Amino acid sequence: MKKLTTQQYPISVENIYRAKVRLGTVARRTPLMENLSLSEQHHCRLFLKREDLQIVRSYKLRGAYNKMATMPKAALKRGIVCASAGNHAQGVAYACMKMEVHGKIYMPTVTPKQKIDKVNIFGKEFVEVILVGDTFDDAYAEAKKYATENKKTFIHPFDDERIIEGQGVVGLEILEDIDVDIDYLFLPIGGGGLISGVGSFFKQMSPNTKIIGVEPEGAPAMKASLDNGKVTPLETIDPFVDGAAVKKIGEKNFQICQQVVDDIVLIPEGKACTTILQLYNEEGMVVEPAGALSISALDFYKDKIKGKNVCCIISGGNNDITRTEEIRERSLLYEGLKHYFVVKFPQRAGALREFLNNVLGPNDDITRFDYQKKTNRGAGPAMVGIEVAQPEDYKALLKRMEEHGVDYQVLNQSPMLFEMLV
Repeated sequence: MKKLTTQQYPISVENIYRAKVRLGTVARRTPLMENLSLSEQHHCRLFLKREDLQIVRSYKLRGAYNKMATMPKAALKRGIVCASAGNHAQGVAYACMKMEVHGKIYMPTVTPKQKIDKVNIFGKEFVEVILVGDTFDDAYAEAKKYATENKKTFIHPFDDERIIEGQGVVGLEILEDIDVDIDYLFLPIGGGGLISGVGSFFKQMSPNTKIIGVEPEGAPAMKASLDNGKVTPLETIDPFVDGAAVKKIGEKNFQICQQVVDDIVLIPEGKACTTILQLYNEEGMVVEPAGALSISALDFYKDKIKGKNVCCIISGGNNDITRTEEIRERSLLYEGLKHYFVVKFPQRAGALREFLNNVLGPNDDITRFDYQKKTNRGAGPAMVGIEVAQPEDYKALLKRMEEHGVDYQVLNQSPMLFEMLV
């Protein structure tokens, strides 16, 4: 551990240590594991902080319990309210069960069933789940309204000092467990609770470590805010990386991140999906999209981290198995291995056979074919999904289409049509 810096930070080292004591045996001290295969792949010495192995399979328990453990008994007796896309809800639910506090938990209607079920399992009879809206922000608005009208304490998922201090214990554990100086620390950003707490601890105890925040490309709320010098709400977001997709970051989190964040990397959702599949197939790890962000960022930082000591926080492992096909699809699209077309076929016998013989390469595979014959027409459109073995096979596929006069349109390049048809 290094000497405390003289610069003042809103979140103190002392308060993060106090949070560690409060958490005691409630939160698991998750392992910090050196990963040899990923180290070799990225030409660095890579350590993984496995918050996916936390009791509720994410770090969120730390902040939730620390907040509730510092509340007056009278406020706890009245009950609490929270809003969450999943992981904060599980942390609050577990805290409610341990402390025997009743809570209402608001979640978006699109929350994976696996996360909703886990909230009920962890909270038992002490929690009630209320599904509302399409995004975290919709659920947040309803939860805040209910808490205000009924004089109950709202447990914010990130914009609260006690929450931030609890999440900061993740950073404390990393520095207690590691035996080398960390050059780069990668961690995901949603509302900013984790990076605010961990970043504050690191900047005071390991000031030479570069703190790299990682956001999904479809929800870059922190980057937009830091770029604009003020909290900047996003009009629309892609909710796929549900653990890190918020329209608006916290005010406290923004102020802290202005001091502690050295850079932000934006990760395409498809890249996160590729990482999820890689970690499962090669490492036997089950991570959720937000949990895959930090490792996904390594490819975008490959020149800077070469030969360095690097730590990635795996923030959560609450992945619903029913999402597997969507994850695989997004990964294939991102990697350039799957392509969708609208193809106009002549309405005569043998037209499809000609397409298969003349256009399809030896390693190309048709994965989808939707066609309905139109009467009294010379040609009819079909939607065709083709999976190629290598990204470079795509150019050869297009070349064969041109050579044989195929009338087609690429759906991957038309987002509105793609969303409607695929």
